[in-house]
Amino acid sequence: MRNLVLIVSLLILCMMCSPSQTETKKINIVVSILPLAEFTEKIGGERVHVSVMVPPGATPHTYEPTPGQFVEVSKAKMYVKVGSPIDFEVVWFDKIRSMNTSMVICDASQGLELVQDEHVHADDNHQRSYDPHVWLSVKNARIMVKNIYTSIIVIDSTNKAYYAKNLEKYLSGLDSLDGEIAQLLSAKLHRTFMVYHPAWTYFARDYNLTQIPVESQGKQPTAKNIQRLIKDARTNNIKCIFASPQFNRESAEVIAREIGGRVMFIDPLEKSFISNMKAVAQLLSETLE
Repeated sequence: MRNLVLIVSLLILCMMCSPSQTETKKINIVVSILPLAEFTEKIGGERVHVSVMVPPGATPHTYEPTPGQFVEVSKAKMYVKVGSPIDFEVVWFDKIRSMNTSMVICDASQGLELVQDEHVHADDNHQRSYDPHVWLSVKNARIMVKNIYTSIIVIDSTNKAYYAKNLEKYLSGLDSLDGEIAQLLSAKLHRTFMVYHPAWTYFARDYNLTQIPVESQGKQPTAKNIQRLIKDARTNNIKCIFASPQFNRESAEVIAREIGGRVMFIDPLEKSFISNMKAVAQLLSETLE
Protein backbone atom coordinates (compact mmCIF):
# COMPACT_ATOMS: atom_id res chain seq x y z
CA MET A 1 0.00 0.00 0.00
CA ARG A 2 2.81 2.34 0.92
CA ASN A 3 4.47 1.53 -2.43
CA LEU A 4 1.27 2.31 -4.30
CA VAL A 5 0.97 5.69 -2.55
CA LEU A 6 4.60 6.41 -3.40
CA ILE A 7 4.11 5.56 -7.07
CA VAL A 8 0.97 7.71 -7.34
CA SER A 9 2.77 10.60 -5.64
CA LEU A 10 5.70 10.35 -8.07
CA LEU A 11 3.34 10.29 -11.07
CA ILE A 12 1.54 13.41 -9.84
CA LEU A 13 4.87 15.15 -9.27
CA CYS A 14 6.07 14.27 -12.76
CA MET A 15 2.86 15.59 -14.30
CA MET A 16 3.22 18.86 -12.38
CA CYS A 17 6.87 19.30 -13.35
CA SER A 18 6.64 18.35 -17.03
CA PRO A 19 5.35 20.75 -19.69
CA SER A 20 1.83 20.30 -20.98
CA GLN A 21 1.18 18.19 -24.04
CA THR A 22 0.21 21.30 -26.00
CA GLU A 23 3.53 22.97 -25.25
CA THR A 24 5.64 19.93 -26.13
CA LYS A 25 3.86 19.48 -29.45
CA LYS A 26 4.35 23.07 -30.59
CA ILE A 27 6.57 23.49 -33.64
CA ASN A 28 9.40 25.99 -33.19
CA ILE A 29 9.51 28.33 -36.18
CA VAL A 30 11.85 31.31 -36.64
CA VAL A 31 11.02 34.16 -39.04
CA SER A 32 13.05 37.13 -40.22
CA ILE A 33 10.59 39.98 -39.61
CA LEU A 34 7.42 40.70 -37.63
CA PRO A 35 4.90 40.59 -40.51
CA LEU A 36 6.08 37.05 -41.26
CA ALA A 37 5.38 36.18 -37.63
CA GLU A 38 1.78 37.31 -38.13
CA PHE A 39 1.43 35.20 -41.29
CA THR A 40 2.97 32.14 -39.65
CA GLU A 41 0.92 32.39 -36.46
CA LYS A 42 -2.32 32.83 -38.41
CA ILE A 43 -1.64 29.64 -40.38
CA GLY A 44 -0.01 27.63 -37.59
CA GLY A 45 -2.41 28.70 -34.84
CA GLU A 46 -1.83 27.11 -31.46
CA ARG A 47 0.36 24.41 -32.96
CA VAL A 48 3.35 26.71 -33.53
CA HIS A 49 5.73 28.81 -31.47
CA VAL A 50 7.21 31.68 -33.51
CA SER A 51 10.42 33.63 -32.81
CA VAL A 52 11.37 36.79 -34.73
CA MET A 53 14.95 37.71 -35.67
CA VAL A 54 14.49 41.47 -36.31
CA PRO A 55 12.73 42.78 -33.17
CA PRO A 56 10.28 45.70 -32.86
CA GLY A 57 11.97 49.05 -33.42
CA ALA A 58 14.87 47.59 -35.39
CA THR A 59 15.32 47.71 -39.15
CA PRO A 60 16.21 44.68 -41.31
CA HIS A 61 18.58 46.92 -43.26
CA THR A 62 21.07 47.11 -40.36
CA TYR A 63 20.09 44.61 -37.64
CA GLU A 64 22.62 42.05 -36.34
CA PRO A 65 21.28 38.94 -34.59
CA THR A 66 22.24 38.09 -31.00
CA PRO A 67 23.81 34.82 -29.80
CA GLY A 68 20.51 33.98 -28.09
CA GLN A 69 18.71 34.24 -31.42
CA PHE A 70 21.12 31.78 -33.01
CA VAL A 71 20.24 29.38 -30.17
CA GLU A 72 16.56 29.75 -31.16
CA VAL A 73 17.51 28.97 -34.75
CA SER A 74 19.36 25.84 -33.66
CA LYS A 75 16.15 24.50 -32.09
CA ALA A 76 13.80 25.44 -34.94
CA LYS A 77 11.99 23.00 -37.20
CA MET A 78 11.43 25.67 -39.81
CA TYR A 79 12.74 29.10 -40.86
CA VAL A 80 10.60 31.56 -42.83
CA LYS A 81 12.66 34.06 -44.79
CA VAL A 82 11.31 37.00 -46.74
CA GLY A 83 13.23 35.74 -49.76
CA SER A 84 13.60 39.15 -51.41
CA PRO A 85 16.99 40.91 -51.36
CA ILE A 86 16.44 42.33 -47.87
CA ASP A 87 19.73 43.31 -46.23
CA PHE A 88 19.32 41.20 -43.10
CA GLU A 89 18.99 38.01 -45.11
CA VAL A 90 21.62 38.95 -47.68
CA VAL A 91 24.18 39.40 -44.88
CA TRP A 92 23.10 36.79 -42.34
CA PHE A 93 21.18 33.96 -43.98
CA ASP A 94 24.16 31.71 -44.70
CA LYS A 95 25.14 31.95 -41.03
CA ILE A 96 21.54 31.28 -39.95
CA ARG A 97 21.34 28.24 -42.21
CA SER A 98 24.62 26.84 -40.91
CA MET A 99 23.26 26.87 -37.35
CA ASN A 100 20.61 24.28 -38.25
CA THR A 101 20.98 22.48 -41.57
CA SER A 102 18.03 20.17 -40.86
CA MET A 103 15.30 22.83 -40.53
CA VAL A 104 12.86 23.38 -43.37
CA ILE A 105 13.45 26.68 -45.18
CA CYS A 106 10.37 28.51 -46.41
CA ASP A 107 11.04 31.18 -49.04
CA ALA A 108 7.95 33.34 -48.55
CA SER A 109 8.62 35.24 -51.79
CA GLN A 110 8.57 32.18 -54.03
CA GLY A 111 6.33 32.94 -56.99
CA LEU A 112 6.29 36.71 -56.46
CA GLU A 113 7.13 39.19 -59.21
CA LEU A 114 9.80 41.47 -57.79
CA VAL A 115 9.79 45.15 -58.76
CA GLN A 116 13.04 46.74 -59.82
CA ASP A 117 14.23 49.30 -57.28
CA GLU A 118 14.48 52.62 -59.09
CA HIS A 119 16.17 54.26 -56.10
CA VAL A 120 19.26 52.01 -55.99
CA HIS A 121 21.87 52.12 -58.75
CA ALA A 122 23.11 48.80 -60.07
CA ASP A 123 26.81 48.04 -59.62
CA ASP A 124 29.26 45.56 -61.11
CA ASN A 125 28.14 42.80 -58.73
CA HIS A 126 24.39 43.36 -58.96
CA GLN A 127 23.26 44.14 -62.47
CA ARG A 128 19.71 44.66 -61.29
CA SER A 129 18.42 45.62 -57.85
CA TYR A 130 14.93 44.79 -56.61
CA ASP A 131 12.77 46.37 -53.96
CA PRO A 132 12.84 43.98 -50.97
CA HIS A 133 9.64 45.18 -49.21
CA VAL A 134 7.44 42.55 -50.86
CA TRP A 135 5.21 41.97 -47.83
CA LEU A 136 3.69 45.47 -48.09
CA SER A 137 1.22 44.27 -50.68
CA VAL A 138 -1.98 42.47 -49.85
CA LYS A 139 -1.76 40.58 -53.14
CA ASN A 140 1.77 39.45 -52.30
CA ALA A 141 0.68 38.52 -48.79
CA ARG A 142 -1.80 36.00 -50.23
CA ILE A 143 1.06 34.18 -51.98
CA MET A 144 3.37 34.45 -48.97
CA VAL A 145 0.91 32.82 -46.57
CA LYS A 146 0.30 30.02 -49.07
CA ASN A 147 4.06 29.41 -49.19
CA ILE A 148 4.15 29.25 -45.39
CA TYR A 149 1.24 26.80 -45.36
CA THR A 150 3.01 24.57 -47.90
CA SER A 151 6.12 24.43 -45.70
CA ILE A 152 4.25 23.82 -42.43
CA ILE A 153 2.44 20.78 -43.81
CA VAL A 154 5.81 19.30 -44.80
CA ILE A 155 6.68 19.27 -41.09
CA ASP A 156 3.25 18.37 -39.73
CA SER A 157 1.25 16.65 -42.48
CA THR A 158 -1.08 14.91 -40.04
CA ASN A 159 -2.65 18.28 -39.16
CA LYS A 160 -2.99 19.47 -42.76
CA ALA A 161 -6.75 20.02 -42.44
CA TYR A 162 -6.24 22.30 -39.43
CA TYR A 163 -3.71 24.46 -41.27
CA ALA A 164 -5.84 24.50 -44.43
CA LYS A 165 -8.80 25.84 -42.47
CA ASN A 166 -6.62 28.58 -40.94
CA LEU A 167 -5.25 29.45 -44.38
CA GLU A 168 -8.73 29.73 -45.90
CA LYS A 169 -9.85 32.02 -43.09
CA TYR A 170 -6.84 34.32 -43.38
CA LEU A 171 -7.02 34.48 -47.17
CA SER A 172 -10.65 35.54 -46.84
CA GLY A 173 -9.55 38.37 -44.53
CA LEU A 174 -6.88 39.44 -47.03
CA ASP A 175 -9.40 39.47 -49.88
CA SER A 176 -11.73 41.70 -47.86
CA LEU A 177 -8.82 43.98 -46.98
CA ASP A 178 -7.74 44.31 -50.62
CA GLY A 179 -11.24 45.28 -51.70
CA GLU A 180 -11.62 47.75 -48.85
CA ILE A 181 -8.34 49.52 -49.64
CA ALA A 182 -9.07 49.63 -53.38
CA GLN A 183 -12.46 51.22 -52.75
CA LEU A 184 -11.02 53.67 -50.23
CA LEU A 185 -8.40 54.98 -52.68
CA SER A 186 -10.19 54.60 -56.01
CA ALA A 187 -11.69 58.09 -56.25
CA LYS A 188 -8.56 60.08 -55.40
CA LEU A 189 -7.50 62.54 -58.10
CA HIS A 190 -4.05 63.24 -56.65
CA ARG A 191 -2.36 59.86 -56.29
CA THR A 192 1.19 60.79 -55.28
CA PHE A 193 2.53 60.57 -51.74
CA MET A 194 5.92 61.32 -50.19
CA VAL A 195 7.63 59.00 -47.72
CA TYR A 196 11.03 59.08 -46.06
CA HIS A 197 12.02 55.43 -46.67
CA PRO A 198 10.80 53.95 -49.99
CA ALA A 199 9.19 50.85 -48.51
CA TRP A 200 5.76 51.17 -50.14
CA THR A 201 6.56 50.39 -53.78
CA TYR A 202 4.37 47.27 -53.94
CA PHE A 203 1.50 48.95 -52.13
CA ALA A 204 1.68 51.87 -54.57
CA ARG A 205 1.77 49.45 -57.52
CA ASP A 206 -1.34 47.60 -56.32
CA TYR A 207 -3.49 50.72 -55.98
CA ASN A 208 -2.12 52.87 -58.82
CA LEU A 209 -0.28 55.33 -56.56
CA THR A 210 3.10 57.03 -56.95
CA GLN A 211 5.64 57.02 -54.14
CA ILE A 212 8.24 59.82 -53.88
CA PRO A 213 11.05 58.86 -51.45
CA VAL A 214 12.94 61.39 -49.36
CA GLU A 215 15.82 59.01 -48.70
CA SER A 216 18.19 58.32 -51.57
CA GLN A 217 20.08 55.00 -51.69
CA GLY A 218 19.88 54.64 -47.93
CA LYS A 219 21.29 58.10 -47.27
CA GLN A 220 19.92 61.40 -46.00
CA PRO A 221 19.08 63.74 -48.90
CA THR A 222 21.46 66.55 -49.78
CA ALA A 223 20.38 70.18 -49.49
CA LYS A 224 19.89 70.23 -53.26
CA ASN A 225 17.69 67.14 -53.13
CA ILE A 226 15.62 68.61 -50.30
CA GLN A 227 14.89 71.65 -52.46
CA ARG A 228 13.82 69.36 -55.30
CA LEU A 229 11.59 67.38 -52.94
CA ILE A 230 9.95 70.57 -51.67
CA LYS A 231 9.21 71.52 -55.27
CA ASP A 232 7.82 68.03 -56.00
CA ALA A 233 5.60 68.21 -52.92
CA ARG A 234 4.15 71.54 -53.98
CA THR A 235 3.64 70.37 -57.57
CA ASN A 236 1.75 67.28 -56.39
CA ASN A 237 -0.22 69.15 -53.72
CA ILE A 238 1.35 67.01 -50.97
CA LYS A 239 0.63 68.18 -47.43
CA CYS A 240 1.89 65.19 -45.46
CA ILE A 241 5.30 63.51 -45.39
CA PHE A 242 5.20 59.93 -44.17
CA ALA A 243 8.00 58.54 -42.02
CA SER A 244 8.80 55.16 -40.46
CA PRO A 245 9.46 54.75 -36.72
CA GLN A 246 12.72 52.94 -37.53
CA PHE A 247 14.29 55.92 -39.34
CA ASN A 248 15.39 59.48 -38.61
CA ARG A 249 12.58 61.88 -39.51
CA GLU A 250 14.64 65.10 -39.56
CA SER A 251 14.66 65.53 -43.35
CA ALA A 252 10.94 64.79 -43.52
CA GLU A 253 10.29 67.50 -40.93
CA VAL A 254 12.33 70.03 -42.92
CA ILE A 255 10.25 69.40 -46.02
CA ALA A 256 7.00 69.43 -44.06
CA ARG A 257 7.81 72.85 -42.55
CA GLU A 258 8.59 74.31 -45.97
CA ILE A 259 5.31 73.15 -47.50
CA GLY A 260 3.22 74.00 -44.44
CA GLY A 261 2.46 70.32 -43.93
CA ARG A 262 3.08 67.69 -41.27
CA VAL A 263 4.91 64.41 -40.67
CA MET A 264 2.92 61.25 -39.98
CA PHE A 265 4.16 57.76 -39.16
CA ILE A 266 3.37 54.57 -41.07
CA ASP A 267 5.16 51.40 -39.99
CA PRO A 268 6.32 48.92 -42.67
CA LEU A 269 7.25 46.39 -39.97
CA GLU A 270 4.13 46.33 -37.82
CA LYS A 271 3.24 42.75 -36.89
CA SER A 272 -0.55 43.13 -37.11
CA PHE A 273 -0.65 43.09 -40.90
CA ILE A 274 -4.34 43.52 -41.67
CA SER A 275 -5.02 46.26 -39.12
CA ASN A 276 -1.79 48.06 -40.07
CA MET A 277 -2.58 48.06 -43.78
CA LYS A 278 -6.07 49.38 -43.02
CA ALA A 279 -4.56 52.18 -40.94
CA VAL A 280 -2.04 53.09 -43.67
CA ALA A 281 -4.75 53.15 -46.33
CA GLN A 282 -6.95 55.33 -44.12
CA LEU A 283 -4.13 57.84 -43.57
CA LEU A 284 -3.40 57.96 -47.29
CA SER A 285 -7.08 58.43 -48.02
CA GLU A 286 -7.22 61.38 -45.64
CA THR A 287 -4.12 63.07 -47.09
CA LEU A 288 -4.71 62.45 -50.80
CA GLU A 289 -7.29 64.59 -52.58
